[in-house]
Amino acid sequence: MPPRLGRGLAALLGDSPLQPNAEQGMAVIAVPMDQIDANPFQPRMDFDQGELQSLAQSIRVQGVLQPILVRAHPTAEDRYQIIAGERRFRAAMLAGLNEIPAILREMDDSDAAVVALVENLQRQDLNALEEAEGYQRLLEDFGLTHEALGYAVSKSRSHVGNTVRLLRLPESIKQDVRSGTLSSGHARALINAPDPEALAQQIMKRGMSVRQAELLVARAVASRGAPRQPKPERLDVAELERRVTDTIGCRVSIATNRRGGGEISIQFRDLFQLEDLVARLTGEREKVQLPADG
Repeated sequence: MPPRLGRGLAALLGDSPLQPNAEQGMAVIAVPMDQIDANPFQPRMDFDQGELQSLAQSIRVQGVLQPILVRAHPTAEDRYQIIAGERRFRAAMLAGLNEIPAILREMDDSDAAVVALVENLQRQDLNALEEAEGYQRLLEDFGLTHEALGYAVSKSRSHVGNTVRLLRLPESIKQDVRSGTLSSGHARALINAPDPEALAQQIMKRGMSVRQAELLVARAVASRGAPRQPKPERLDVAELERRVTDTIGCRVSIATNRRGGGEISIQFRDLFQLEDLVARLTGEREKVQLPADG
């Protein structure tokens, strides 16, 4: 069942997301630069200064050709918060503009976070770690499942899961991914590797391809022998929660006790998701029809 998205996000994920339309409340307005704040959900951490300077020069000559997307600041009166277009905003600041064309939309935090992530993914501006951190924030802060998040950002559930798994890597490897020294493919190969930092050094020193890195890790795992089964009290509860969440489509919490028992809590957003959950658990799953404006 696809997730029920906010009206603002659903509109932005259509065929022409940023085409101004006065009838839909998307007229372009001029907003003073000093009344605009950055997007707190911006997943992109590094903005290339050379690219910003180049864009700033273009803006000085041609102006801002595409408006940015903003919402009313949720806590500050008479201020705005960027939803999409922070790179254009920063370049406009460098160009010395006093105001910038913008489309004002009503959005809640979850919609604003997803749109910021989607914009960067479509522009391919994020490295794999920024993408993973963006996914993780949406999963944790807004209670989305991997399935719902994948639908919202037009990625498969397995892509979301595999990308988030990169956050388990040692910090030194994550830094290599951020800097571009290691690709996301190399990093994925190292997730379950014994001594991943040592293997990462071999991969970089020898200039291995992703396939060669996968074979290196496979040999390292085989030489270590089959891993011992973990004791019940040392189970990875977070991983179990993710697996069950992905399977049933609802957020799951698992609490264990000293005797090896415990309880599972299942959260649902609305009656639509509850009906789908019951259908899954009883083996009589029916496709739930969502309202057309969802």
